[in-house]
Amino acid sequence: MMPLEGIRVVDWSAWQQGPVASMMLGDLGADVIKIETREGGDPGRGIIGTGGHSFDLAEGRHAYIEAHNRNKRGITLDVRKDKGREIMYQLVKQADVFVQNFRQGVAARWGLDYQTLSGINHRLVYATASSWGPEGPESNRRGYDYLGQARSGFMSAVGEPDMPPLLAASPIADQMGAIMLAYGILAALFARDRLGVGQEVNASLLGSMIWLQCLSINTSLLAGWEMPRQAKSQVWNPVYCHYKCSDGKWIALGLLQSDRYWADFCKAMELEELEKDPRFENLVQRAINSKELVPILESRFASKPSDEWVEVLQQAELLFCRVNTISDLINDPQVTANDYITEYDHPALGKVNMVGFPIHMSETPVSVRMPAPELGQHTEEVLLELGYSWEDIVKLREEEVI
Repeated sequence: MMPLEGIRVVDWSAWQQGPVASMMLGDLGADVIKIETREGGDPGRGIIGTGGHSFDLAEGRHAYIEAHNRNKRGITLDVRKDKGREIMYQLVKQADVFVQNFRQGVAARWGLDYQTLSGINHRLVYATASSWGPEGPESNRRGYDYLGQARSGFMSAVGEPDMPPLLAASPIADQMGAIMLAYGILAALFARDRLGVGQEVNASLLGSMIWLQCLSINTSLLAGWEMPRQAKSQVWNPVYCHYKCSDGKWIALGLLQSDRYWADFCKAMELEELEKDPRFENLVQRAINSKELVPILESRFASKPSDEWVEVLQQAELLFCRVNTISDLINDPQVTANDYITEYDHPALGKVNMVGFPIHMSETPVSVRMPAPELGQHTEEVLLELGYSWEDIVKLREEEVI
Protein backbone atom coordinates (compact mmCIF):
# COMPACT_ATOMS: atom_id res chain seq x y z
CA MET A 1 0.00 0.00 0.00
CA MET A 2 1.30 3.42 -0.96
CA PRO A 3 0.51 6.63 0.98
CA LEU A 4 -1.89 8.12 -1.61
CA GLU A 5 -3.23 4.91 -3.10
CA GLY A 6 -6.92 5.47 -3.92
CA ILE A 7 -6.48 9.21 -4.48
CA ARG A 8 -7.23 10.41 -8.01
CA VAL A 9 -5.60 13.54 -9.42
CA VAL A 10 -6.67 15.34 -12.60
CA ASP A 11 -3.60 17.19 -13.86
CA TRP A 12 -4.52 20.01 -16.25
CA SER A 13 -1.13 21.70 -16.13
CA ALA A 14 1.90 22.17 -18.34
CA TRP A 15 5.62 22.92 -18.29
CA GLN A 16 7.13 22.20 -14.84
CA GLN A 17 5.55 23.76 -11.75
CA GLY A 18 2.14 22.07 -12.01
CA PRO A 19 3.33 18.78 -13.55
CA VAL A 20 6.03 18.23 -10.92
CA ALA A 21 3.53 18.80 -8.10
CA SER A 22 1.19 16.19 -9.57
CA MET A 23 4.12 13.87 -10.27
CA MET A 24 5.05 14.00 -6.59
CA LEU A 25 1.51 12.87 -5.77
CA GLY A 26 1.89 10.10 -8.34
CA ASP A 27 5.14 9.01 -6.73
CA LEU A 28 3.18 8.68 -3.49
CA GLY A 29 0.70 6.35 -5.17
CA ALA A 30 -2.05 8.62 -6.49
CA ASP A 31 -3.69 7.83 -9.83
CA VAL A 32 -2.71 10.91 -11.83
CA ILE A 33 -4.42 11.60 -15.16
CA LYS A 34 -2.56 14.16 -17.25
CA ILE A 35 -4.77 16.20 -19.60
CA GLU A 36 -3.08 17.52 -22.75
CA THR A 37 -4.27 19.37 -25.83
CA ARG A 38 -4.90 17.27 -28.92
CA GLU A 39 -2.31 19.04 -31.05
CA GLY A 40 1.17 19.19 -29.57
CA GLY A 41 0.17 18.43 -26.01
CA ASP A 42 2.13 19.91 -23.12
CA PRO A 43 4.28 22.69 -24.66
CA GLY A 44 7.23 21.17 -22.79
CA ARG A 45 7.20 18.48 -25.49
CA GLY A 46 8.37 21.13 -27.94
CA ILE A 47 11.46 22.26 -26.02
CA ILE A 48 14.45 21.44 -28.19
CA GLY A 49 17.11 21.51 -25.48
CA THR A 50 19.52 23.88 -23.78
CA GLY A 51 23.17 24.86 -24.07
CA GLY A 52 23.48 23.13 -27.43
CA HIS A 53 22.20 19.81 -26.04
CA SER A 54 18.97 18.10 -27.07
CA PHE A 55 16.17 16.76 -24.85
CA ASP A 56 15.34 14.13 -27.47
CA LEU A 57 15.67 10.49 -26.38
CA ALA A 58 15.28 7.16 -28.15
CA GLU A 59 11.86 5.91 -29.26
CA GLY A 60 10.51 9.44 -29.58
CA ARG A 61 10.79 10.10 -25.84
CA HIS A 62 11.70 13.51 -24.42
CA ALA A 63 13.86 14.17 -21.34
CA TYR A 64 11.94 17.28 -20.23
CA ILE A 65 8.62 15.39 -20.25
CA GLU A 66 10.08 12.26 -18.66
CA ALA A 67 11.57 14.35 -15.84
CA HIS A 68 8.23 15.92 -14.86
CA ASN A 69 5.52 13.38 -15.66
CA ARG A 70 6.33 9.87 -14.48
CA ASN A 71 3.69 7.85 -12.63
CA LYS A 72 0.87 9.39 -14.68
CA ARG A 73 -1.63 8.26 -17.28
CA GLY A 74 -2.16 10.65 -20.17
CA ILE A 75 -5.17 11.63 -22.27
CA THR A 76 -5.78 14.30 -24.91
CA LEU A 77 -8.83 16.52 -24.64
CA ASP A 78 -10.15 19.70 -26.26
CA VAL A 79 -11.83 21.51 -23.36
CA ARG A 80 -12.93 24.31 -25.67
CA LYS A 81 -15.66 21.98 -26.91
CA ASP A 82 -18.76 21.10 -24.90
CA LYS A 83 -18.09 17.36 -25.11
CA GLY A 84 -14.50 17.90 -24.00
CA ARG A 85 -15.64 19.83 -20.94
CA GLU A 86 -18.23 17.14 -20.21
CA ILE A 87 -15.44 14.55 -20.10
CA MET A 88 -13.49 16.80 -17.77
CA TYR A 89 -16.51 17.16 -15.51
CA GLN A 90 -16.92 13.38 -15.41
CA LEU A 91 -13.28 13.08 -14.34
CA VAL A 92 -13.73 15.75 -11.67
CA LYS A 93 -16.74 13.93 -10.19
CA GLN A 94 -14.40 11.02 -9.39
CA ALA A 95 -11.35 13.10 -8.48
CA ASP A 96 -9.84 14.16 -5.19
CA VAL A 97 -7.46 16.77 -6.61
CA PHE A 98 -7.48 19.06 -9.66
CA VAL A 99 -4.18 20.74 -10.61
CA GLN A 100 -3.86 23.64 -13.05
CA ASN A 101 -1.30 26.35 -13.77
CA PHE A 102 -2.93 28.56 -16.35
CA ARG A 103 -2.93 32.35 -16.05
CA GLN A 104 -5.67 33.76 -13.84
CA GLY A 105 -8.97 33.85 -15.73
CA VAL A 106 -8.19 31.10 -18.26
CA ALA A 107 -9.76 28.28 -16.22
CA ALA A 108 -12.94 30.35 -15.68
CA ARG A 109 -13.17 31.03 -19.41
CA TRP A 110 -13.46 27.29 -20.06
CA GLY A 111 -15.69 26.52 -17.08
CA LEU A 112 -12.86 24.87 -15.15
CA ASP A 113 -12.46 27.35 -12.29
CA TYR A 114 -12.77 26.43 -8.62
CA GLN A 115 -16.32 27.73 -8.25
CA THR A 116 -17.55 25.59 -11.14
CA LEU A 117 -15.69 22.41 -10.27
CA SER A 118 -16.41 22.60 -6.54
CA GLY A 119 -20.08 22.74 -7.50
CA ILE A 120 -19.60 19.38 -9.22
CA ASN A 121 -17.52 17.89 -6.40
CA HIS A 122 -17.64 19.77 -3.10
CA ARG A 123 -14.80 17.63 -1.66
CA LEU A 124 -12.40 18.59 -4.44
CA VAL A 125 -8.98 20.02 -3.62
CA TYR A 126 -8.41 22.55 -6.41
CA ALA A 127 -4.70 23.37 -6.72
CA THR A 128 -3.37 26.32 -8.69
CA ALA A 129 0.31 26.79 -9.49
CA SER A 130 0.64 30.53 -10.06
CA SER A 131 3.45 32.95 -10.78
CA TRP A 132 2.82 35.85 -8.40
CA GLY A 133 0.07 34.67 -6.04
CA PRO A 134 -3.75 34.86 -6.12
CA GLU A 135 -4.05 38.51 -5.02
CA GLY A 136 -2.55 41.83 -6.01
CA PRO A 137 -2.30 44.00 -9.14
CA GLU A 138 -0.12 41.49 -11.01
CA SER A 139 -1.89 38.29 -10.00
CA ASN A 140 -2.98 37.64 -13.59
CA ARG A 141 0.46 38.19 -15.16
CA ARG A 142 2.35 35.27 -16.62
CA GLY A 143 5.69 34.25 -15.23
CA TYR A 144 8.35 31.61 -15.69
CA ASP A 145 11.19 30.21 -13.64
CA TYR A 146 13.69 32.90 -14.69
CA LEU A 147 11.35 35.63 -13.50
CA GLY A 148 10.66 33.77 -10.26
CA GLN A 149 14.37 33.61 -9.50
CA ALA A 150 14.76 37.29 -10.40
CA ARG A 151 11.81 38.86 -8.58
CA SER A 152 12.30 36.83 -5.39
CA GLY A 153 15.77 38.32 -4.85
CA PHE A 154 17.44 34.94 -5.29
CA MET A 155 19.57 36.01 -8.26
CA SER A 156 20.98 38.90 -6.24
CA ALA A 157 21.74 36.70 -3.24
CA VAL A 158 24.07 34.13 -4.83
CA GLY A 159 27.67 34.64 -5.89
CA GLU A 160 30.25 37.17 -4.72
CA PRO A 161 29.73 40.93 -4.28
CA ASP A 162 31.27 41.98 -7.60
CA MET A 163 29.23 39.53 -9.67
CA PRO A 164 26.09 40.43 -11.62
CA PRO A 165 22.81 38.69 -10.69
CA LEU A 166 23.23 34.95 -11.23
CA LEU A 167 20.69 32.47 -12.58
CA ALA A 168 20.70 28.90 -11.23
CA ALA A 169 21.30 26.49 -14.11
CA SER A 170 18.40 24.30 -13.00
CA PRO A 171 14.89 25.85 -12.90
CA ILE A 172 14.67 25.88 -9.12
CA ALA A 173 11.81 28.39 -8.86
CA ASP A 174 9.56 26.06 -10.84
CA GLN A 175 10.72 23.11 -8.76
CA MET A 176 10.27 24.95 -5.47
CA GLY A 177 6.82 26.12 -6.55
CA ALA A 178 5.91 22.51 -7.34
CA ILE A 179 7.13 21.26 -3.97
CA MET A 180 5.14 23.88 -2.10
CA LEU A 181 2.02 23.16 -4.16
CA ALA A 182 2.30 19.44 -3.40
CA TYR A 183 2.77 20.32 0.28
CA GLY A 184 -0.39 22.45 0.20
CA ILE A 185 -2.36 19.70 -1.55
CA LEU A 186 -1.38 17.13 1.09
CA ALA A 187 -2.41 19.54 3.86
CA ALA A 188 -5.76 20.18 2.12
CA LEU A 189 -6.40 16.44 1.72
CA PHE A 190 -5.69 15.96 5.43
CA ALA A 191 -8.04 18.84 6.29
CA ARG A 192 -10.74 17.39 4.04
CA ASP A 193 -10.55 14.03 5.81
CA ARG A 194 -10.85 15.74 9.20
CA LEU A 195 -13.36 18.48 8.34
CA GLY A 196 -15.14 17.15 5.27
CA VAL A 197 -14.46 20.19 3.08
CA GLY A 198 -12.60 20.72 -0.15
CA GLN A 199 -10.80 23.96 -0.85
CA GLU A 200 -8.63 25.92 -3.26
CA VAL A 201 -4.85 25.86 -2.77
CA ASN A 202 -2.51 28.34 -4.47
CA ALA A 203 1.29 28.18 -4.46
CA SER A 204 3.29 30.70 -6.48
CA LEU A 205 6.83 30.99 -7.80
CA LEU A 206 7.25 34.23 -5.86
CA GLY A 207 5.96 32.93 -2.53
CA SER A 208 7.84 29.65 -2.80
CA MET A 209 11.16 31.33 -3.55
CA ILE A 210 10.63 33.72 -0.64
CA TRP A 211 10.07 30.71 1.62
CA LEU A 212 13.27 29.11 0.30
CA GLN A 213 15.15 32.19 1.55
CA CYS A 214 13.29 32.36 4.85
CA LEU A 215 16.31 33.00 7.11
CA SER A 216 17.81 35.83 5.08
CA ILE A 217 14.46 37.57 4.49
CA ASN A 218 13.38 37.23 8.12
CA THR A 219 16.75 38.60 9.20
CA SER A 220 16.14 41.66 7.05
CA LEU A 221 12.63 42.08 8.44
CA LEU A 222 13.56 41.56 12.10
CA ALA A 223 17.09 42.91 12.37
CA GLY A 224 17.02 45.50 9.59
CA TRP A 225 19.98 44.27 7.55
CA GLU A 226 20.40 42.07 4.47
CA MET A 227 22.65 39.04 4.45
CA PRO A 228 25.41 40.21 2.13
CA ARG A 229 26.99 38.30 -0.69
CA GLN A 230 30.24 36.99 0.70
CA ALA A 231 33.57 37.46 -1.06
CA LYS A 232 35.61 34.30 -0.70
CA SER A 233 38.67 36.34 0.25
CA GLN A 234 36.74 37.95 3.10
CA VAL A 235 34.66 35.02 4.28
CA TRP A 236 33.69 35.32 7.97
CA ASN A 237 34.84 31.75 8.68
CA PRO A 238 37.70 30.50 6.46
CA VAL A 239 37.09 26.90 7.55
CA TYR A 240 33.45 27.16 6.47
CA CYS A 241 34.47 27.67 2.87
CA HIS A 242 35.53 25.78 -0.28
CA TYR A 243 39.00 25.33 -1.76
CA LYS A 244 40.42 24.13 -5.07
CA CYS A 245 42.76 21.12 -5.12
CA SER A 246 45.61 20.39 -7.51
CA ASP A 247 43.38 18.25 -9.77
CA GLY A 248 40.95 21.14 -10.32
CA LYS A 249 38.30 19.67 -8.02
CA TRP A 250 37.01 21.45 -4.92
CA ILE A 251 36.59 20.56 -1.26
CA ALA A 252 34.00 22.30 0.95
CA LEU A 253 34.82 22.59 4.65
CA GLY A 254 31.92 22.58 7.10
CA LEU A 255 33.63 23.58 10.36
CA LEU A 256 30.87 25.90 11.50
CA GLN A 257 31.97 25.59 15.14
CA SER A 258 35.48 26.47 14.12
CA ASP A 259 37.06 26.85 17.57
CA ARG A 260 36.04 23.28 18.37
CA TYR A 261 37.91 21.90 15.35
CA TRP A 262 40.72 24.41 14.81
CA ALA A 263 43.53 22.44 16.48
CA ASP A 264 42.61 19.17 14.70
CA PHE A 265 42.27 20.98 11.40
CA CYS A 266 45.70 22.61 11.67
CA LYS A 267 47.27 19.24 12.52
CA ALA A 268 45.55 17.43 9.63
CA MET A 269 46.60 20.13 7.17
CA GLU A 270 50.17 20.10 8.54
CA LEU A 271 49.80 23.76 9.44
CA GLU A 272 50.42 23.42 13.19
CA GLU A 273 52.09 26.84 13.27
CA LEU A 274 48.71 28.45 12.63
CA GLU A 275 47.02 27.00 15.69
CA LYS A 276 48.46 29.49 18.19
CA ASP A 277 49.07 32.30 15.72
CA PRO A 278 47.36 35.30 17.38
CA ARG A 279 45.86 36.30 14.02
CA PHE A 280 43.96 33.01 13.79
CA GLU A 281 43.69 31.62 17.32
CA ASN A 282 39.90 31.98 17.61
CA LEU A 283 36.82 32.51 15.49
CA VAL A 284 36.82 36.31 15.89
CA GLN A 285 40.47 36.68 14.92
CA ARG A 286 40.08 34.35 11.95
CA ALA A 287 37.17 36.46 10.73
CA ILE A 288 39.12 39.71 11.16
CA ASN A 289 42.16 38.26 9.39
CA SER A 290 40.44 36.10 6.78
CA LYS A 291 42.20 37.98 3.98
CA GLU A 292 45.45 36.52 5.28
CA LEU A 293 44.21 33.05 6.19
CA VAL A 294 42.24 32.22 3.04
CA PRO A 295 45.30 32.47 0.70
CA ILE A 296 47.27 30.20 3.05
CA LEU A 297 44.55 27.56 2.91
CA GLU A 298 44.13 28.00 -0.84
CA SER A 299 47.82 27.34 -1.34
CA ARG A 300 47.77 24.30 0.94
CA PHE A 301 44.77 22.67 -0.76
CA ALA A 302 46.32 23.37 -4.17
CA SER A 303 49.33 21.23 -3.20
CA LYS A 304 47.47 17.87 -3.40
CA PRO A 305 44.70 16.26 -5.46
CA SER A 306 41.21 16.03 -3.97
CA ASP A 307 41.36 12.27 -3.30
CA GLU A 308 44.33 12.75 -0.99
CA TRP A 309 42.62 15.58 0.88
CA VAL A 310 39.49 13.45 1.27
CA GLU A 311 41.56 10.75 2.95
CA VAL A 312 43.31 13.25 5.22
CA LEU A 313 40.12 14.97 6.31
CA GLN A 314 38.29 11.69 6.84
CA GLN A 315 41.05 10.35 9.07
CA ALA A 316 40.90 13.54 11.13
CA GLU A 317 37.08 13.16 11.40
CA LEU A 318 36.50 16.69 10.18
CA LEU A 319 33.32 17.95 8.53
CA PHE A 320 33.76 18.34 4.79
CA CYS A 321 32.54 17.10 1.43
CA ARG A 322 33.47 17.25 -2.21
CA VAL A 323 31.92 19.98 -4.33
CA ASN A 324 30.09 17.77 -6.80
CA THR A 325 29.25 18.50 -10.39
CA ILE A 326 26.01 16.89 -11.61
CA SER A 327 28.15 14.16 -13.20
CA ASP A 328 29.86 13.57 -9.86
CA LEU A 329 26.56 13.59 -8.00
CA ILE A 330 24.88 10.81 -9.96
CA ASN A 331 27.77 8.49 -9.11
CA ASP A 332 28.08 9.52 -5.47
CA PRO A 333 27.77 6.29 -3.42
CA GLN A 334 25.75 8.05 -0.70
CA VAL A 335 23.26 9.19 -3.33
CA THR A 336 22.80 5.75 -4.86
CA ALA A 337 22.68 3.99 -1.47
CA ASN A 338 19.60 6.04 -0.53
CA ASP A 339 17.94 5.75 -3.95
CA TYR A 340 18.11 9.51 -4.42
CA ILE A 341 19.10 8.38 -7.89
CA THR A 342 17.19 5.19 -8.63
CA GLU A 343 17.23 2.63 -11.42
CA TYR A 344 14.05 2.17 -13.41
CA ASP A 345 13.25 -0.31 -16.18
CA HIS A 346 11.70 2.05 -18.74
CA PRO A 347 9.52 0.25 -21.32
CA ALA A 348 10.98 2.26 -24.20
CA LEU A 349 14.45 3.25 -22.98
CA GLY A 350 15.44 0.12 -21.05
CA LYS A 351 17.20 0.39 -17.71
CA VAL A 352 17.70 4.07 -16.89
CA ASN A 353 18.58 6.08 -13.81
CA MET A 354 16.22 8.80 -12.61
CA VAL A 355 15.94 11.11 -9.64
CA GLY A 356 14.17 9.13 -6.93
CA PHE A 357 11.74 10.35 -4.29
CA PRO A 358 13.67 12.24 -1.57
CA ILE A 359 11.72 10.84 1.39
CA HIS A 360 11.95 7.31 2.83
CA MET A 361 8.77 5.76 4.28
CA SER A 362 9.14 2.51 6.19
CA GLU A 363 5.60 1.15 5.94
CA THR A 364 4.26 2.76 2.74
CA PRO A 365 7.26 2.86 0.39
CA VAL A 366 7.29 5.10 -2.67
CA SER A 367 8.34 3.96 -6.14
CA VAL A 368 8.75 4.89 -9.79
CA ARG A 369 6.13 2.69 -11.44
CA MET A 370 5.33 4.26 -14.82
CA PRO A 371 7.15 6.43 -17.35
CA ALA A 372 5.76 9.73 -18.55
CA PRO A 373 2.82 8.98 -20.87
CA GLU A 374 3.13 9.38 -24.59
CA LEU A 375 0.73 11.98 -25.97
CA GLY A 376 -2.79 10.61 -25.45
CA GLN A 377 -1.50 7.15 -24.54
CA HIS A 378 -4.31 6.31 -22.08
CA THR A 379 -7.22 8.20 -23.63
CA GLU A 380 -9.29 5.14 -24.49
CA GLU A 381 -8.48 3.44 -21.19
CA VAL A 382 -9.65 6.39 -19.11
CA LEU A 383 -12.79 6.99 -21.18
CA LEU A 384 -13.79 3.35 -20.87
CA GLU A 385 -13.40 3.67 -17.09
CA LEU A 386 -15.77 6.67 -17.20
CA GLY A 387 -18.41 4.55 -18.96
CA TYR A 388 -17.90 5.63 -22.57
CA SER A 389 -18.27 2.91 -25.20
CA TRP A 390 -15.90 2.20 -28.09
CA GLU A 391 -18.56 3.67 -30.37
CA ASP A 392 -18.56 6.85 -28.26
CA ILE A 393 -14.78 7.03 -28.43
CA VAL A 394 -14.78 6.72 -32.23
CA LYS A 395 -17.27 9.61 -32.47
CA LEU A 396 -15.22 11.76 -30.09
CA ARG A 397 -12.17 11.21 -32.29
CA GLU A 398 -14.11 12.07 -35.42
CA GLU A 399 -15.35 15.27 -33.77
CA GLU A 400 -11.78 16.11 -32.67
CA VAL A 401 -12.71 16.21 -29.00
CA ILE A 402 -9.96 13.72 -28.10
